[in-house]
Amino acid sequence: MGLHQRHAAQEMPLLLPFTLGPAMAPRPPFIARLLLMLPLLYQPLTLTAGAHRFSAPNTTLNRLALAPGRGALYVGAVNHLFQLSPDLQLESVAITGPVFDSPDCVPFRDPAECPQARLTDNANQLLLVSGRAQELVACGQVRQGVCEKRRLDDVAQVLYQAEDPGDGQFVAANTPGVATVGLVVPGPGRDLLLVARGLAGKLSGGVPPLTVRQLAGPQPFSSEGLGRLVVGDLSDYNNSYVGAFADTRSAYFVFRRRGARTQAEYCSYVARVCLGDANLYSYVEVPLTCRGQGLIQAAFLAPGTLLGAFAAGPKGPQAALCAFPLAQLDGSMERARRLCYTAGGRGPSGAEEATVEYGVTSRCVTLPPDSPESYPCGDEHTPSPIAGRQPLEAGPLLQLPHSISAIAALQADGHMIAFLGDAQGQLHKVFLNGTQGQVYHSQQVGPPGSAISPDLLVDSSGSHLYVLTSQQVDRVPVAACPQFPNCTSCLQARDPLCGWCVLQGRCTRKGQCRRAAQPNQWLWSYGDNCCLHVQSLLPAHHPRQEQGQVTLSVPWLPALAPDEYFHCAFGDYESLAHVEGPNVACVTPPQDQLPLNPPGTDHITLPLALMFEDVAVAATNFSFYDCGAVQALEVAAPCRACVGSLWRCHWCPQSSLCVYGEHCPEGERTIYSALEVDVQVRGPWACPQVKGLAGPLLVPVGWESRLALYVQNLQHFRGPPASYHCWLELPGELQKLPASLEETTGDTGLIYCRAQQFRPTMAQRELPVPIYVTRGEGQRLDNARTLHVTLYDCAVGHPDCSHCQAANGSLGCLWCSQGQPACRYGPLCPPGAVELLCPMPSIDTVEPLTGPPEGGLALTILGSNLGRDFADVQDAVSVAGRPCSPDPSFYRTSDRIVCVTSPAPNGTVGPIRVAIKSRPPGISTQHFTYQDPVLLSLSPQWGPQAGGTQLTIHGQHLQTGGNVSAFVGSQPCPVWEPVCPEAIVCRTMPQASPGEAVVRVVFGRAQRTLLASPFHYTANPQLLAAEPSVSFRGGGRLIRVRGTGLDVVRRPLLSVWLEAAAECSTVCSVNSSSLLLCRSPAVPDGASPRRVFFSLDNVHVDFASASGGQDFLYQPNPRLAPLSREGPIRPYRLKPGNILDVEGEGLNLGISKEEVRVHIGDSECLVQTLTLTHLYCEPPPRAPHPTNGSSTLPQFVVQMGNVRLALGPVQYEEEPVLSAFPVEAQVGLGLGAAVLIAAVLLLTLMYRHKSKQALRDYQKVLVQLENLEIGVGDQCRKEFTDLMTEMTDLSSDLEASGIPFLDYCTYAERVFFPGRGSCPLQPALEGPGEEGRRAPVHQGLMQLSNLLNSKLFLLTLIHTLEEQPSFSQRDRCHVASLLSLALHGKLEYLTDIMRTLLGNLAAHYVHRNPKLMLRRTETMVEKLLTNWVSICLYSFLREVAGEPLYMLLRAIQYQVDKGPVDAVTGKAKRTLNDSRLLREDVEFQPLTLMVLASPGAGGAAGSGAGQHVPARVLDTDTITQVKEKVLDQVYKGTPFSQRPSVHDLDLEWRSGVAGHLTLSDEDLTSVTQNQWKRLNTLQHYKVPDGATVGLIPQLHNGGAVSQSLAQSCPSGENIPMLEDGEEGGVRLWHLVKATEEPEGAKARRSSLKERERERARAKAIPEIYLTRLLSMKGTLQKFVDDTFQAILSVNRPVPIAVKYLFDFLDELAEKHGILDPETLHIWKTNSLLLRFWVNTLKNPQVIFDVRVSDNVDAILAVIAQTFMDSCTVSEHKVGRDSPVNKLLYAREIPRYKQMVERYYSDIRQSSPASYQEMNSTLAELSGNYTSAPHCLEALQELYSHIHRYYDQVISALEEDPMGQKMQLACRLQQIAALVENKVTDL
Repeated sequence: MGLHQRHAAQEMPLLLPFTLGPAMAPRPPFIARLLLMLPLLYQPLTLTAGAHRFSAPNTTLNRLALAPGRGALYVGAVNHLFQLSPDLQLESVAITGPVFDSPDCVPFRDPAECPQARLTDNANQLLLVSGRAQELVACGQVRQGVCEKRRLDDVAQVLYQAEDPGDGQFVAANTPGVATVGLVVPGPGRDLLLVARGLAGKLSGGVPPLTVRQLAGPQPFSSEGLGRLVVGDLSDYNNSYVGAFADTRSAYFVFRRRGARTQAEYCSYVARVCLGDANLYSYVEVPLTCRGQGLIQAAFLAPGTLLGAFAAGPKGPQAALCAFPLAQLDGSMERARRLCYTAGGRGPSGAEEATVEYGVTSRCVTLPPDSPESYPCGDEHTPSPIAGRQPLEAGPLLQLPHSISAIAALQADGHMIAFLGDAQGQLHKVFLNGTQGQVYHSQQVGPPGSAISPDLLVDSSGSHLYVLTSQQVDRVPVAACPQFPNCTSCLQARDPLCGWCVLQGRCTRKGQCRRAAQPNQWLWSYGDNCCLHVQSLLPAHHPRQEQGQVTLSVPWLPALAPDEYFHCAFGDYESLAHVEGPNVACVTPPQDQLPLNPPGTDHITLPLALMFEDVAVAATNFSFYDCGAVQALEVAAPCRACVGSLWRCHWCPQSSLCVYGEHCPEGERTIYSALEVDVQVRGPWACPQVKGLAGPLLVPVGWESRLALYVQNLQHFRGPPASYHCWLELPGELQKLPASLEETTGDTGLIYCRAQQFRPTMAQRELPVPIYVTRGEGQRLDNARTLHVTLYDCAVGHPDCSHCQAANGSLGCLWCSQGQPACRYGPLCPPGAVELLCPMPSIDTVEPLTGPPEGGLALTILGSNLGRDFADVQDAVSVAGRPCSPDPSFYRTSDRIVCVTSPAPNGTVGPIRVAIKSRPPGISTQHFTYQDPVLLSLSPQWGPQAGGTQLTIHGQHLQTGGNVSAFVGSQPCPVWEPVCPEAIVCRTMPQASPGEAVVRVVFGRAQRTLLASPFHYTANPQLLAAEPSVSFRGGGRLIRVRGTGLDVVRRPLLSVWLEAAAECSTVCSVNSSSLLLCRSPAVPDGASPRRVFFSLDNVHVDFASASGGQDFLYQPNPRLAPLSREGPIRPYRLKPGNILDVEGEGLNLGISKEEVRVHIGDSECLVQTLTLTHLYCEPPPRAPHPTNGSSTLPQFVVQMGNVRLALGPVQYEEEPVLSAFPVEAQVGLGLGAAVLIAAVLLLTLMYRHKSKQALRDYQKVLVQLENLEIGVGDQCRKEFTDLMTEMTDLSSDLEASGIPFLDYCTYAERVFFPGRGSCPLQPALEGPGEEGRRAPVHQGLMQLSNLLNSKLFLLTLIHTLEEQPSFSQRDRCHVASLLSLALHGKLEYLTDIMRTLLGNLAAHYVHRNPKLMLRRTETMVEKLLTNWVSICLYSFLREVAGEPLYMLLRAIQYQVDKGPVDAVTGKAKRTLNDSRLLREDVEFQPLTLMVLASPGAGGAAGSGAGQHVPARVLDTDTITQVKEKVLDQVYKGTPFSQRPSVHDLDLEWRSGVAGHLTLSDEDLTSVTQNQWKRLNTLQHYKVPDGATVGLIPQLHNGGAVSQSLAQSCPSGENIPMLEDGEEGGVRLWHLVKATEEPEGAKARRSSLKERERERARAKAIPEIYLTRLLSMKGTLQKFVDDTFQAILSVNRPVPIAVKYLFDFLDELAEKHGILDPETLHIWKTNSLLLRFWVNTLKNPQVIFDVRVSDNVDAILAVIAQTFMDSCTVSEHKVGRDSPVNKLLYAREIPRYKQMVERYYSDIRQSSPASYQEMNSTLAELSGNYTSAPHCLEALQELYSHIHRYYDQVISALEEDPMGQKMQLACRLQQIAALVENKVTDL
């Protein structure tokens, strides 16, 4: 093909592949027609190829292949083949489908040869590269999996395509999901193709699992004359292949299947054949096990190792990786081969360790011992295929959380790296290091949830990985070393392929580092070396003023070539480095090359890097310091800062310079840095400095003082003496004082500052003033520490004499009376003005002024001159003449005394007296009173134990003392201030438990106790119900809250928390102990309520908890339109008698009709109807008065809670006044009227009697309806509460006994064979002399079982049977169930059959009405689908849906049993089914019987023989009904099938010791009247409440009338007695006499009696009792919701079988072009919800071992019908004539419909169920049913059906060409000969 043609092929991807083959034969006209159709079939393909990704929208990618030499990549996809460059650029594309095809037909030319052919997508099943021939081998799933060859350099060119392929050229599996793997292996002079595949359907079902095929020659891909893995029965050896691999000598195939024909468990295997073995003589397989794990999922042959990914065990992660050394693997295979060649397959112990597998006739033999070496690849005479029995085991290297779908591995740089792709689209890179695997990198490659394909390929260079998912191909680097920027991140990544190339300064593969082989050149994260770093610097820093040398210590520095060198980089400055071993010497930069120091610092730090060329080998920081900057930064002590710094700086004292090195001026002494050694004059202690103050430390203000300071080391100053000055930093000024130096001993001296008075402005008593000394012209001496002189002022802080005298004596402060008395420094006060004694104490205030007679009260006295210290006042205070003891901890000099009062008689009154010695006493003007507080009473006297009660303690003198505290019991009761003399109010705290608590009040140290009336802590209030649960935002709606103990709450609130911690509340009123009335709080518009709750003192209850789970909802405020259309101001004209209609929006969202108040002026407009958009009210007949005098017309006002809406004025229209009427006419009219009245009077009198009676009846009905409507709501709530209590008890019972699920076998048989009792399959009875026939019959049935494994036979059998007119619908269902049972052990095969049949069924209905498909069970495939769904959902039933369904069943039973049930008619008071409703009022009383349970009873197992079990019954129950309820209670933990029958026991009433009476439904005491006999009840026998009864074995056949009926019925059914069960003319009745009679009986009755009976029924108004249905429905609603949510998988994953089934239905719809979503919805509904779930809802006895009475069954029928209505797409319309059962759930069905639609939507959007996952699930389910005898019985019954149509079946098999090839008819005849002893013409 030329270049132009090739480009055309790329631009127009709309041609089928056969249009491009130049060597193809001409096609028939059909092909031409097909080509014309192609533009209609194809949509243009838009390809996306980025630098690292390729995708083709709306195209599923299947396989990936790589051409080793060219690097080109080939992608096999659905209907396409893509050729890509190594960087994923599209080079060529070929179109391979869709094509007309059918799996039921061999490849054809003429469509007439295959009428069932349809346009079929062609998925690629196998894609291989033949390097020798430069060909691409591509095999699709269409045309029975035949292959074609294409050019490697242009896949659009077909090199070979079979014209008329034979069955020997069927290569790939033609079934989606069945894996096909293959290898192109080089042979002598030719390439061969090894292909392994799973069992596929129909025509290619006979292809062996492993074949050798030729690639060249006249018939490519044919296995003729080459090796095939011969299999006795393909269905027994359905290998699921994982991968095919080859090394230089052998090819390996990894797969999983059942262990052998008789084993149900799946195992993992690896098989090996020699590469040169074209006949498969060398085939050996051995099992593989990964310790503790499941089956193998993916594999890869790495050098020397087979890597396998296994599914997880039952616990832990999802996948594990195991490695099997190839030497061990080959050794295990060689051992098996040797044992089979030379030892008959038996090991040294005699056990069988090797055998010949696959059901062939060959066996292990005993050849000469050297046979394995002589025939290393086998020969014709060696046994084959060999299977080793000893598994090769390995331990997991690694475990991962997701299942692994792909493995690749790479041996690089001496390390093994594995790449794992998982089912979620993640790629994991793993370092296999010995016996451990370590994931060092994971990344998301494919779309999340999209599994990575097993074709995970490494390119020829080993640098990139190609990752395939169903949507895209990605090119991923094997190692992303360059992404790590530095050595640390490179080594921390732990990538074994990456390391740090030191001299290149980058993270590289080892091969990319030029000197990696040399030491320290390439650093590896798993090695011992670490990143290069500077270990030390010498010197560590350097002065910036001079250049110098720095030595760096760098361990592990790599060696350089002689002509290479390192250099140092100080920032931007570089200098040559001199290397000696690990030490590197560099020269620092000159000063002008250094940047300036940052402001406020004495140094600059630069990065120092050791460089090789432009690569930084190692780096650190290096500092350059400036000694001059050190001095400038520390003004107070420049010398100390200089010599004490981090740097080597020295101080020049004479010139005050900080220098580095020996740089002081000539002749000047130097003080050296503290870092120097061997120098005496060094460090801060050698600096000239001021050591401290010599005196005085305290300087009084205003007094002349002379300061002295210690100085040191002044001898360092040379030259003539200099002047000194003292400097004081006073506030606002710097004061300079001349000073003089006086030398003393050694290096110390004193400096005296000139005497000076200081008068600063002082706000505090003491002022610290910094001081320092200068020498000469501003040369400052260092301060050794911070120096301060403290100035103090005696007048500050000493306001009175006592304070002044209490001041520190060292201050010299005296109280001076000169002028204004004040506290002054002593020398500043004239001697005569000094006051040595202070004035008398002054008392300003005293509190409290009352106290208890016991004393002990803390009294606070405030004043002045109250003593200099505590010793002055220790015994100086008295209160009312009694001593008061001061407390030293609260005493404050001069101004506060706190003392504790002494006891005194009640009523003692007096002042407070403070008498300090030597001074006159101070006496208060206030008087203190001793008074006795008295507690009198308490209110309230009870409150909840949670606290929060506002408690008022009444008494006298309660304001005694200043610190009053209250206690209730041991708990404090915080007091609310202020305290009144007659009452204390406090709030109680929580108490641990209810009970009495004594109230006490503590006054100081005295306490009073209220013993007479203790406080009662009651149980916390409980809220049981709250309604309504909705309100308008305006609030004000009345909420009724029911509960217990509500009257103990003092201030109940209904509160709403808004965002931003805002809260709205309303106060509730306590109506009674069980009722609160609350108004809903108003919530601002726009605010979002966060929580609605009740505050009951300290008890907070969420509204949802109080209302049974219903959250409180705020609705927007209603909007009403003005009455007048002209506006709200214009009056609305109202005609008298008219109803007012007000329009609006959201009117009934938050209120009911009864709560709305409408006023017209001062009168009310009665609301008749309230809807969402309309309010109708009946106005008063006369015009009301306006409410305000300013308006002349009354206003129309609507009040909805707090929402008040004024809609405008209302104007009543006047009645028209009649015009004047002539008198004559009036007289004539009067006479006429009189005559008319006289005529009518007679009729009126006659009618009066009847009309009054009708009126009375009507009023009676209205009263009944009103009372009924009020009662239904209360009854619903009460019933629901009772039911939830009962269900809670049931839940605790179930924890012990468990839900009585049926075992799987019983469940399966009840589903497969409904209505056939407990033994659906009966073994055929053998006649006399037939014992000898048992063996051949058994053999024949086994052969029939094997024959069923032929898909062609089974499909032919099914089609043939269904075509027979006499083969009824019942026969079809029965045969389908027999097949389900017979093939239960091979569910994958059964699933395949079902898929095929469903596809045929869909094709059949598409041309008729597709919506009718699966509507009924008319065909065998529909019954097969029912059975398949039942099998797959059994575990879902047990684990998820079973519990809510069982709780619903028990809730129904409990509710039904609470009301009377008529034993004759079967009608009940409590039901959902109106046809089962007992429409009469029957008086009844509940009773509790004490049942004497036997030790063996389920409920009393293990207890003594005398245990009494309570049982709830009704006094109207018949004796049989009582026995049923008693059995339910006694045996409540026992499955129903294990309980005794109600008809085998009698009920015995025991009273006292000897009183035993046996009760029965009928006996001599039964009441008979007018041929009506009433069944006996407990009421009849007058059995009292609490009576003791016992169940005893029945000794006779009398008793229950219904016994004979019930015994003929299946166990577990409670059949009501026949309505017309007459016994000798006597009719039975229980609660009501039957009114429905047979037609014959009706004819015998007189019409008059019949009319009377009908009239009596009409008077009873039976429709009133229909509200019982509503009550029952409301009670059960929660359980119905729970059940539906469990069925529809709300908030939980969907079972995989459901996802698999729905995906298949989606495929069918897409295949047949069905775009109508309604059709697909109907298919899914019919296949699952209606087919399985409705049946389970109607018949819970299918899954549970329970009794289902007729009444329970009728209720379940209504619920099931509701579920069916919820599954329909059409709108659910109800009307007045709709059945009551549909009206019941009319409001819920739209919500249920949304649940169903969401269920379907969630399934559609979830990730697809993979074929492997489904197969794995089916494999687990296959072993559930293990009843071999039943399987034989199923085969026998199945054969009986074959026998009926034997000739037709044989004819159909003989007419089928493939059937002829497979000799299916012959095999069936052999079976007939064995089973029936027929003589055939074989």
